[in-house]
Amino acid sequence: MMIGISMIFPLIWALYYGEKESLVFIACILITLLSGYGLSEIKSKDEGLRLIEGLGVVSLGWAAISAFGALPFFLSGTLGYLDAYFETMSGFTTTGATVILNIDVLPKSILFWRAMTQWVGGMGIIVLAVAILPALSIGGMQLFNAESPGPKIDKLKPQIRETAKILYGVYLIFTGAEIILLIAGGMGFFDASCHTFCTLATGGFSTRNASVAYYNSPFIEAVITFFMFLSGANFMLHYAALRGRLNYFKDKEFIFYTLIMVGSILVMTADLRYSVFNSISDAFRYSSFQAVSIMTTTGFTTSNFDAYPALSRMVLLILMFIGGCACSTGGGIKNIRILIILKYFYREIYQFIHPNAIISIKVGEDTIPDDVIKGVMGFFMGYITIFIVSTLIVTAYGIDIVTALSSVAATQGNVGPGLGLVGPMYTFAFLPDVIKIVLTFCMWVGRLEIFTVMVLFVPDFWKE
Repeated sequence: MMIGISMIFPLIWALYYGEKESLVFIACILITLLSGYGLSEIKSKDEGLRLIEGLGVVSLGWAAISAFGALPFFLSGTLGYLDAYFETMSGFTTTGATVILNIDVLPKSILFWRAMTQWVGGMGIIVLAVAILPALSIGGMQLFNAESPGPKIDKLKPQIRETAKILYGVYLIFTGAEIILLIAGGMGFFDASCHTFCTLATGGFSTRNASVAYYNSPFIEAVITFFMFLSGANFMLHYAALRGRLNYFKDKEFIFYTLIMVGSILVMTADLRYSVFNSISDAFRYSSFQAVSIMTTTGFTTSNFDAYPALSRMVLLILMFIGGCACSTGGGIKNIRILIILKYFYREIYQFIHPNAIISIKVGEDTIPDDVIKGVMGFFMGYITIFIVSTLIVTAYGIDIVTALSSVAATQGNVGPGLGLVGPMYTFAFLPDVIKIVLTFCMWVGRLEIFTVMVLFVPDFWKE
């Protein structure tokens, strides 16, 4: 039902601009609300919801809302249903991969709905990180609680509902602030709203074919870069900052996130200055925007990064895997997991030298529990396995290796544009339907942190 209510906003734009899509949105609202009401009337004898059932509700629910969210694209004639589902899954998972060939000619209401799917999906991911993932030992909450200087979820509010309200408050404050700044930079209210929705969600859908490059404005790029960086960080840190506690550089994950970001920008700036641009300022401008956009898995572009030198493209490909921080709207493996994996790797090397040593893995001053380490390693293996299998399927259809690797990395990491034939100057429209289905699955499983979806493929899950 939430999706039906969300469709009211693009309906308002359709009425404002006198678009025939207003009838489409009215029909979609009625279909969605009636379906939601019908499902809400189904009563269960058991009022409780076990973890395993919760995982099923989340994963199947995400697939279902994408099915309803695809209706405006389909009924308006913008896309066929499979492409509409791909586009909507890309929106709700905040991926940003598109199959639309000409964005500039789309009705305003469709553009707004496209952006809104990302805004709604972005906040949903943060709430998911708070509500479901801790029980799997792969999410953020145990890791946050292991970092004594950082924010403690149980000390913010004891109930998930109250915590979600806090996070929505931060999200709304950032949304309002960015809209105001983009308008001040010369954007109209409509474009500013759409780009803000997709920045805060780290989604990357734009209202223009050329993405942010269309505006050619250093100020607009700086504003979007700043909010992309914030959106890729832990939202608990932002809440603490709004309460007057600046814990950013007491948080080990945020430090790690910042160092990787800065290091990537410096490497790319040097590479682009040497190979592409005549001035250090231009090299820094484009490398900083693109590095932040890709690492936070937003996917906005200000230039054709697929034409960058090999070193810069390799940096961007690596950043696709790393992604944002836990409890952010960013996708990817997440910085805290990468940090723990590196510490685990170092511990194994150290124990070759000192085989009798008992070494704990720490983040900050606190020790990471064994179940969290086990969950992180399991997640990493699952992530890489799905990446390899999906890439093999894509290449089996004759897609070149660069396009195949980057298309899977970009969809599984919820980045959006990749390299090769799915680079920033192209779309995913040319791909065969089977590959679109595979990449839709990659978006779904990558956004919901692997295990949340993969439990559906275990036969015991379906036993009563």
